[in-house]
Amino acid sequence: MKHKPVVAALLLFAPLTACGSAQAGDSSTVTVTVGYQSKTINTVTAGTLLRSLGYFEKQLNSLHDGRTYKVDWQDYATGAPITAQMTAGKIDIGSMGDFPLLINAARGKQLGKPTRLVSVTGYNLRGGLNTIVTSPNSKLASLGDLKGKKVSTSVGSAADGTLVRALQRAGIDPDKGIEKLNQQPAVGASALSAGSADALSQFVAWPGLLAYQGKAKALYDGAELDLPTFHGVTAREDFAKQRPTVLEAFLKAQAEASDYLNAHPVAAAESVAKATGLPAEVVYLYNGAHGIATFDPAIKPRLVSALKEDVSVLKAAKLTGDVDVDSFVDDQYVKKALGSGYAARLALKPAASASEVWPKGASRTQSFKTPAGLLAYVSAHQDGIRAAYVPDATTGTLWFADKAVWVADGDALLPFVAPETARAYVSAHGGARVVTYAEALERAS
Repeated sequence: MKHKPVVAALLLFAPLTACGSAQAGDSSTVTVTVGYQSKTINTVTAGTLLRSLGYFEKQLNSLHDGRTYKVDWQDYATGAPITAQMTAGKIDIGSMGDFPLLINAARGKQLGKPTRLVSVTGYNLRGGLNTIVTSPNSKLASLGDLKGKKVSTSVGSAADGTLVRALQRAGIDPDKGIEKLNQQPAVGASALSAGSADALSQFVAWPGLLAYQGKAKALYDGAELDLPTFHGVTAREDFAKQRPTVLEAFLKAQAEASDYLNAHPVAAAESVAKATGLPAEVVYLYNGAHGIATFDPAIKPRLVSALKEDVSVLKAAKLTGDVDVDSFVDDQYVKKALGSGYAARLALKPAASASEVWPKGASRTQSFKTPAGLLAYVSAHQDGIRAAYVPDATTGTLWFADKAVWVADGDALLPFVAPETARAYVSAHGGARVVTYAEALERAS
């Protein structure tokens, strides 16, 4: 179903309530307003976790410039209202996904209130942050099965971009081949459960949450696109120019929060879970030591290139015109904030894929060289497992072991996020076959 332009509705989703801004005045007390998305856990190093750690406030207190700083943290469900508040001069710093960042750039330019991408929060170089899921009992088994079906997504989001690209690769017109339902993630999740949507394409943490709760199963792993997805931090240009030391303080704090998450992934997951109400097991799926997301504030060239490729998808949906990505990306502040350490961060690569078990009562996970090794451990400790995670055999996307599609190939036991990739492997490897999780456990024990 074809859609009319919805940019106004997306960007003006929330009323512009009054709030403090660091832009106003030169008084001795400055309020810095930060917009974040607590449940979009790919942004926690610029939002939920950063707020709980208090690192930004500590950095501001260390400025010693004769001013008193206060931070006004504002929580939103999506990036659209953050953009609306930023272009109204009400939010100084915000975090959101790659597609909303482009809308942020376009809207800022359109209104004469330009914004700049100043850092990255979490990313996945293959696109694994977005997943298409169906109901647990759905007979849909491939992307091709979506033709003519009702699919819920949030138009203008990275999850919508994944849906569009995946359908195109499957030979389905993303406008006419399905009935697209433009819904907020929570509404779409309810629609899937109620049967009013056949599938749901969404971003972190919704697919993992619904799978964990037994309310959905994966149909398509966004990492099959092999196109980077990420979330980042955007700042108003006027704020950045007027308060560069404040922005640099934020970016230093974000880097500290990233280092904390990487050094203490279980504690960070527990902290985010407490603040958001999400299960810690779901948070860890994305933010763990070998999770779907990698956290680092450096603006990597590969992510910028991916952002440029995203523009065409938004233009086709009539959500933006051309976006000058090179002008939008501004790494001068994060480079200055991180100094000589920036080059090293820029060169960092995501952690290698690994299978992990989170034992009950443990403050750290156990890693295994192979999925079969994990299964053997789980089989021997079934009453002592809080969560078990395995990487997709082809994309590396981490998934819950008991929700994965398992394939037995000789002595090897291989997990897959989605059934279609599992079948593709079986077709290419004589003798391989799909097995149940219970059978996989029995074979590994």
